[in-house]
Amino acid sequence: MVASVQSRLAARIADAYGGVERWRNASAVETQITMGGLLLKLKGHTESSLSNLRAHTEIDRPYVRIEPIDDTGNVGVLEGHDVRCETPDGQVLQERPDTRRLFPAKGRRWLHWDRLDALYFVGYTQWIYNAFPALLWRDDIEWLEVGDNTLEAHFAPELPTHSAVQQSHFDDTGLLRQMDYTAEVFGSWAKAAHVVEEHRETDGVPWPSRRRVWARRPDGSPRTSPQPLMVKLDVHEWRLV
Repeated sequence: MVASVQSRLAARIADAYGGVERWRNASAVETQITMGGLLLKLKGHTESSLSNLRAHTEIDRPYVRIEPIDDTGNVGVLEGHDVRCETPDGQVLQERPDTRRLFPAKGRRWLHWDRLDALYFVGYTQWIYNAFPALLWRDDIEWLEVGDNTLEAHFAPELPTHSAVQQSHFDDTGLLRQMDYTAEVFGSWAKAAHVVEEHRETDGVPWPSRRRVWARRPDGSPRTSPQPLMVKLDVHEWRLV
């Protein structure tokens, strides 16, 4: 069954996150975030280097501005699969078109991601996380109901995301509880159980504020402590605009 805003599960999810009309009338999500975890640390990006980033995420297209992207206050931009670093007034300092072609990691990327590599990962995660539930009514994502509270998404190749096929699990109220995917930028081995541990609310709209990504067992459950935490994302502020 293809899910749309008319399907029962998709409608419940949209209602849980503030309603279709509210999201259709919005243009972006503005957040302040901190990311970390073992996988990013192994690539040379510690939590301290990814703390208190401000992200502006457009809802209708994969476009994200993140600042500061470095110690001098420059801005990182993800636009589709392209990334670039700009000065605050818009002067392009460095750019990398079609970044996805460079992943899964090869060569030096096995050991280290430069700032544009990390920007691609951080940027696309912000789009697929922040633009949800508006992703439910995109023509370039096919949603299948594969369980009472589970949707399976099939993403078009032009969309930057973890993997072409992903599953999302919701509670009975319609709030997201876990995402299952393969983080292909790290490798085909990076099968993730992405757990939403907490929601907060702004202006009546709930949003996931604490996300933790663990390795996924064959039965779909996360390999939690004492296994290492693969990626963490804390959202300090969130606003639909």
